[in-house]
Amino acid sequence: MSLAMTLRLAWKNIFGNRLRSGLTVLGIVIGITSVILLVGIVNGATQSIMQEMSEGGADIVTVSVWDETKALDYETIRKLDRVEAVDAVAPYTTATASVSKGGNKAKGATVLCVGESYLRVLGYKLKSGRDFSPIDLENSTKAVIIGSDIADKYWKKKNPCGDTLKLDGDDYTVIGVLKSIGSANGNNVDKTIMVPLTTIVYLGYEPDFSEIYAKAESEDVALQAAKNIRKYMRTEFGFETDNFDVFTQQLMLEDMKKTNRILSLLLGGIASISLLVGGIGVMNVMLVSVTERTREIGIRKSLGAKRRDIVRQFLIESMVLSVFGGIIGIVLGLLLGRVAVLVGFSFAPGISMVLISFGVSVAVGLIFGILPANRAAGLRPVEALRY
Repeated sequence: MSLAMTLRLAWKNIFGNRLRSGLTVLGIVIGITSVILLVGIVNGATQSIMQEMSEGGADIVTVSVWDETKALDYETIRKLDRVEAVDAVAPYTTATASVSKGGNKAKGATVLCVGESYLRVLGYKLKSGRDFSPIDLENSTKAVIIGSDIADKYWKKKNPCGDTLKLDGDDYTVIGVLKSIGSANGNNVDKTIMVPLTTIVYLGYEPDFSEIYAKAESEDVALQAAKNIRKYMRTEFGFETDNFDVFTQQLMLEDMKKTNRILSLLLGGIASISLLVGGIGVMNVMLVSVTERTREIGIRKSLGAKRRDIVRQFLIESMVLSVFGGIIGIVLGLLLGRVAVLVGFSFAPGISMVLISFGVSVAVGLIFGILPANRAAGLRPVEALRY
């Protein structure tokens, strides 16, 4: 029997029992849809985070001091400039302060105490005004650089430079306005208010800092700069390994990729349970089909059909069911992914995931069709005709 005729018979038998065939492929549809949707959302979220981290600068090294008793003062931190492959250092800390102008308080504003190199290290640009200078740090000048949202809130389209804001009741002169950036490095920069690092005492904090950004001389030497800083912290500052950590965006991205792979495998494995259930459903229906079509098998064998013809017939039927379910699952998964994007999720299924899902659906039909096909092919013509 030709392959074309076998396919026509398979199609006829499948659509001769539409309800049963539909229920059979449902498990495969759910499994494929779940795999594409869940893994796509995880990949999309990871890519968004990785893109945001990459935009933060691949040449940036982050130093975090875990032990608060080991926090460093500004003069000590400036010594990290001497480390080989380090271009500049920018200590910072987040402070809590009430921000207002003319009695109108700024809600959701973040106050950052930063050094004179902070904007250069992070790559933030000024829309107007100037950056902090070493003199501002030395004199603890009550000056602020504000985000674009803060400027729009209080000054609309006017230039706020030279005017004042109140922080905890004290007047701070606006010396600069940042260009609109959005979210970066865990902060909404447009709602940020920056003050010189040394003015932290006016806000009721000790002048000790445990978070530092360091800018490497280039992206190529970022890892080497991190190693040099780690060594310097141990030898010159006397830090123990568990007191601090030094890492780069590159290391964070690698860790993110590893986490993504593990999470994708975990979610894919969970969703694949539906594929297993769907495969068992295909096998069960094909076994029922063998029983129902015993007499047909006997007639075909008595007319000269060989064992391989019967095996091929039932394998093709099971694979058609699985492939059909796989195609529906892929389309449905991609459509639901688009819906997820519309409601605010990130979705990145990847062509490899679609191809793997299709391959799995084919494999399900092949694997779970073998037993019914062999059972059908093993029937003796005389016994089959008596059924």
